[in-house]
Amino acid sequence: MRGAASLLEGKLQGLHSSSTEITAEVYKHDPLGFVLNEWPWKQKGTEFEHMEGPDALQTQFLIDLGEKITANNFDGHTPVEPIRMGIQSAHGTGKSTLGAWIAWFLLRTRPLSVGTVTAGTYQQLEERTWADIMYWGNAGHGKDLFDIQKSGVFHKDPLKREKWKCNPKTASKERAQSFAGQHARTSTSWYLFDEASEIPDENWTPAYFGMTDGEPMFFAWGQMLRNTGEFHNVTNGKASKLWNTRIWSGLESAFTNKKFIEEWREEWGEDSDLFRVRVLGLCPRASELQFISQQIVDEARRRIHRVLPDEPLIVGYDAANGGMARHVFAFRRGLDGKSIPPVILPGDTPRDQVVAKMCDIMADRSSQRKVAALFGDQAFGAVIIQRAKDSGFTNCFEVNFGETSGERHYLNVRSLMWDRMREWMRLGAIPDDEKLAQEFLGPGFHHNHGKLTLESKESMSKRKIKSPDYPDALACTFVRKVAPPPVLGSNQPEPRNVGGSMSWAR
Repeated sequence: MRGAASLLEGKLQGLHSSSTEITAEVYKHDPLGFVLNEWPWKQKGTEFEHMEGPDALQTQFLIDLGEKITANNFDGHTPVEPIRMGIQSAHGTGKSTLGAWIAWFLLRTRPLSVGTVTAGTYQQLEERTWADIMYWGNAGHGKDLFDIQKSGVFHKDPLKREKWKCNPKTASKERAQSFAGQHARTSTSWYLFDEASEIPDENWTPAYFGMTDGEPMFFAWGQMLRNTGEFHNVTNGKASKLWNTRIWSGLESAFTNKKFIEEWREEWGEDSDLFRVRVLGLCPRASELQFISQQIVDEARRRIHRVLPDEPLIVGYDAANGGMARHVFAFRRGLDGKSIPPVILPGDTPRDQVVAKMCDIMADRSSQRKVAALFGDQAFGAVIIQRAKDSGFTNCFEVNFGETSGERHYLNVRSLMWDRMREWMRLGAIPDDEKLAQEFLGPGFHHNHGKLTLESKESMSKRKIKSPDYPDALACTFVRKVAPPPVLGSNQPEPRNVGGSMSWAR
């Protein structure tokens, strides 16, 4: 690393002002030189004035990539060995930024190159991976040569537009074939897989077939969320002999928040899988780090259930706690969590309007909308729920997420509810909505003295992971068992808890 840092400093000191007339030949074999030249590092009066450029980890990666390109020495027509490089990384080490630099290096130095960019989740692809590519492209010297859009980056020459480009594509089993058919016989066909541990194996196979001609390249990196799958195979399995891979620890990166790392060390413990994966960049000891897997979510999205007519309708409410969080009302009737879409209100919705919406939901007496019980987050929703109670809706109950559950295998009530929800999802149905579905994948988990502990929203926020508002609301519907509603004219009691005394659901 010391040699990489010295080389970086030397290149920075030797830079001169740049123009958009950079030819492919200048930096064709020098990705580090391209990165240092394309953006105005340390230049006063620019947004890069206080930016130092790549850190030691990124610098070494770019140097190694340059060496492989030089060794291949592609002549424009004779196919060369594919370049395959991977990073098993901690959180926040600058992988997405590195991906953006490489994307622009290939677009700017390789006429008629074609690339595909994807990520483990729709949110990651849209909000970080592709957003970074757009940001760095618009800030670089070559911005006037390309159309930079949410749907892709295209060369502005109409005759080259569809042959010199890169596109974002959502990773999923169902869309696996959309990754097929990419070739660049006289240039570079390349793939960038960000947060690759979450990308289905079905998306890797067609990408491999896009590396049979020209000067192909494949980049894959991310946190090792599971010790199975193709990403684990290329970094730790049989395919690793074909790949140049490395581990990026958050302790070594210049970009990681060391204060957060110490907080995570205290909260999770150094031996926990959360710390191993999120901080050290290592594989989890358990099969998965995500509490709810992509497979469970995908299967629950596809299901449709018809439930018994007397199955009680239960509503879960997760209150906004500031920031980007939202007020969410989730509906579940037996195995059906899909038929009634959730009601979602912005986090800054005035309190009286949230109360009004809750009362509207509770007051609906139509046969399919009559609510047996509502359970809501006590920490931020107590006032809302109390106002509903004051309006006469006595079947509203508060849930204390952080209180001891009373069951020895769970640290708190939230962990218990999510575990029940996960088991339900193996047979149940959730809305077929990409953004809502991705929220189930956010929280990690560990075991604290043998007790299941779900990753907190605060910890997820530090990792810049979207708050799981909808799953938290749906999880509330599992806090207590609710009996079917009484038949009209019968003496059947009101909905009740049949699972024993639970003081934390009031």
